[in-house]
Amino acid sequence: MIKNISLKNLLFIGFLVEVIIYGFSYIIAENWGEIFRLSARYSGRLSLVVYLVAFYHFTFSFIKTKSEKKLKNSIIVFCFLHYIHFVYLALAVYLNDIPIIPTRLTGGFIAYLMILIYPLIISKIRKLIYHLIYFYYVGIVMAVTILGRVRGDFEGAEPEFFHYLGLASVILGFIYFTSVIIRSKKPIIK
Repeated sequence: MIKNISLKNLLFIGFLVEVIIYGFSYIIAENWGEIFRLSARYSGRLSLVVYLVAFYHFTFSFIKTKSEKKLKNSIIVFCFLHYIHFVYLALAVYLNDIPIIPTRLTGGFIAYLMILIYPLIISKIRKLIYHLIYFYYVGIVMAVTILGRVRGDFEGAEPEFFHYLGLASVILGFIYFTSVIIRSKKPIIK
C-alpha cells in the first residue's frame, strides 16, 4: 500500500522519476542546453506537486496532530527533488548563456536555502508561525516564478496550460490550507 512506503523507497522513486525526465528530455532535445532546459522545466513541475503534498501533510500533521512521519518524509523528498531541479536549472542557465540578474534571484536563493535547511531543523521548530513562514514563502516564490512564465518573462518558455494549472494549484492550496489552519483554532503564535 502507498501509505507504507519507506523514505528510502520514496527517494528512490523520486530519483527514478528525475532520471526519466532527463531521459525524455535527452530523447526529444536537439542539444545539451535544450536537454537541461526541458529537464529543469519538468523537474520543477514535479517539485511543485511534491511541495503541495508536503504542505498538505504539514496541515494535517501539525494542525490535526496526526503523525509527523509523512510530513518529514515529504519534506525530505521535496528537498532532494528540488535540488536535482536546481542542478538541471543551473546547467540550463550555463549552457544556454542565460544572463543572471542578481536582484531577481534573491528571493529564489533564500527559498533554496530554506528548502535545504528546513528538513534538518523541522523537529526543532516549536512555533507554528515558523513552519508557516517556510511553506508560504516557498509557495510564494514558486507562484511568482510560474506567474513570470504566464506573463512570458522567461526566454524560451512560452506560457502553457500547466503554468495556469500550477498557479491555480498554489493559490487554491493556499486558500484550502489556510482555511484548515484557521478552522483548527490552534494559536498560530505561541
